[in-house]
Amino acid sequence: MTAVFHDLAGVPRVAEDPIAQSEISALTRRFEQGQETTAREFGIVKSDLTAVRLQVGNLDQKVGGLDEKVSQLAEDMSAVNGRLDALAGEVRTGNAQILELLSQLVGKNPDAS
Repeated sequence: MTAVFHDLAGVPRVAEDPIAQSEISALTRRFEQGQETTAREFGIVKSDLTAVRLQVGNLDQKVGGLDEKVSQLAEDMSAVNGRLDALAGEVRTGNAQILELLSQLVGKNPDAS
Protein backbone atom coordinates (compact mmCIF):
# COMPACT_ATOMS: atom_id res chain seq x y z
CA MET A 1 0.00 0.00 0.00
CA THR A 2 1.33 3.41 -0.97
CA ALA A 3 0.80 6.43 1.15
CA VAL A 4 -0.20 9.58 -0.72
CA PHE A 5 0.88 12.94 0.65
CA HIS A 6 0.11 16.48 -0.50
CA ASP A 7 2.76 19.17 -0.86
CA LEU A 8 2.17 22.80 0.14
CA ALA A 9 0.47 23.57 -3.18
CA GLY A 10 -1.96 20.72 -2.69
CA VAL A 11 -0.45 18.48 -5.36
CA PRO A 12 -0.57 14.81 -4.40
CA ARG A 13 2.85 13.17 -3.97
CA VAL A 14 3.89 9.62 -3.36
CA ALA A 15 6.26 8.90 -0.53
CA GLU A 16 9.79 8.27 -1.80
CA ASP A 17 10.35 4.63 -2.57
CA PRO A 18 14.06 3.64 -2.70
CA ILE A 19 13.46 0.99 -5.37
CA ALA A 20 11.47 3.40 -7.53
CA GLN A 21 14.13 6.08 -7.06
CA SER A 22 16.82 3.57 -8.07
CA GLU A 23 14.86 2.60 -11.18
CA ILE A 24 14.30 6.26 -12.08
CA SER A 25 18.01 6.96 -11.67
CA ALA A 26 18.91 3.99 -13.84
CA LEU A 27 16.43 5.05 -16.52
CA THR A 28 17.72 8.62 -16.37
CA ARG A 29 21.33 7.43 -16.82
CA ARG A 30 20.34 5.22 -19.76
CA PHE A 31 18.41 8.09 -21.31
CA GLU A 32 21.36 10.46 -20.92
CA GLN A 33 23.75 7.86 -22.37
CA GLY A 34 21.37 7.41 -25.29
CA GLN A 35 21.31 11.15 -25.83
CA GLU A 36 25.13 11.28 -25.81
CA THR A 37 25.32 8.38 -28.26
CA THR A 38 22.70 9.99 -30.48
CA ALA A 39 24.53 13.32 -30.42
CA ARG A 40 27.83 11.61 -31.26
CA GLU A 41 26.27 9.61 -34.10
CA PHE A 42 24.51 12.71 -35.39
CA GLY A 43 27.88 14.48 -35.46
CA ILE A 44 29.38 11.60 -37.43
CA VAL A 45 26.50 11.62 -39.91
CA LYS A 46 26.75 15.39 -40.25
CA SER A 47 30.49 15.13 -40.89
CA ASP A 48 29.96 12.39 -43.47
CA LEU A 49 27.28 14.46 -45.16
CA THR A 50 29.67 17.40 -45.41
CA ALA A 51 32.29 15.11 -46.98
CA VAL A 52 29.72 13.80 -49.48
CA ARG A 53 28.71 17.35 -50.38
CA LEU A 54 32.35 18.24 -51.08
CA GLN A 55 32.77 15.16 -53.25
CA VAL A 56 29.59 15.96 -55.16
CA GLY A 57 30.88 19.49 -55.72
CA ASN A 58 34.18 18.13 -57.04
CA LEU A 59 32.37 15.67 -59.30
CA ASP A 60 30.12 18.46 -60.56
CA GLN A 61 33.20 20.49 -61.55
CA LYS A 62 34.73 17.48 -63.29
CA VAL A 63 31.49 16.85 -65.20
CA GLY A 64 31.49 20.50 -66.26
CA GLY A 65 35.04 20.06 -67.56
CA LEU A 66 34.01 16.90 -69.39
CA ASP A 67 31.11 18.75 -71.03
CA GLU A 68 33.57 21.27 -72.47
CA LYS A 69 35.90 18.50 -73.67
CA VAL A 70 33.02 16.58 -75.28
CA SER A 71 31.87 19.74 -77.06
CA GLN A 72 35.39 20.36 -78.35
CA LEU A 73 35.67 16.72 -79.46
CA ALA A 74 32.35 17.01 -81.30
CA GLU A 75 33.63 20.09 -83.13
CA ASP A 76 36.89 18.31 -84.00
CA MET A 77 34.98 15.27 -85.28
CA SER A 78 32.80 17.50 -87.41
CA ALA A 79 35.93 19.06 -88.96
CA VAL A 80 37.41 15.58 -89.58
CA ASN A 81 34.17 14.45 -91.22
CA GLY A 82 34.29 17.51 -93.46
CA ARG A 83 37.86 16.70 -94.50
CA LEU A 84 36.95 13.05 -95.12
CA ASP A 85 34.01 14.13 -97.30
CA ALA A 86 36.32 16.41 -99.29
CA LEU A 87 38.89 13.62 -99.71
CA ALA A 88 36.19 11.17 -100.73
CA GLY A 89 35.09 13.64 -103.41
CA GLU A 90 38.67 13.97 -104.64
CA VAL A 91 39.06 10.17 -104.70
CA ARG A 92 35.82 9.81 -106.67
CA THR A 93 37.03 12.43 -109.13
CA GLY A 94 40.42 10.69 -109.42
CA ASN A 95 38.77 7.31 -109.89
CA ALA A 96 36.52 8.75 -112.59
CA GLN A 97 39.55 10.16 -114.41
CA ILE A 98 41.38 6.81 -114.14
CA LEU A 99 38.31 4.99 -115.52
CA GLU A 100 38.06 7.47 -118.38
CA LEU A 101 41.73 7.01 -119.28
CA LEU A 102 41.47 3.22 -119.04
CA SER A 103 38.36 3.29 -121.23
CA GLN A 104 40.28 5.26 -123.86
CA LEU A 105 43.04 2.66 -123.78
CA VAL A 106 40.74 -0.33 -124.27
CA GLY A 107 41.26 -1.88 -127.68
CA LYS A 108 44.52 -0.05 -128.40
CA ASN A 109 47.81 -1.82 -128.98
CA PRO A 110 49.90 -1.45 -125.84
CA ASP A 111 53.12 -1.38 -127.92
CA ALA A 112 51.93 1.52 -130.06
CA SER A 113 52.88 4.92 -128.78
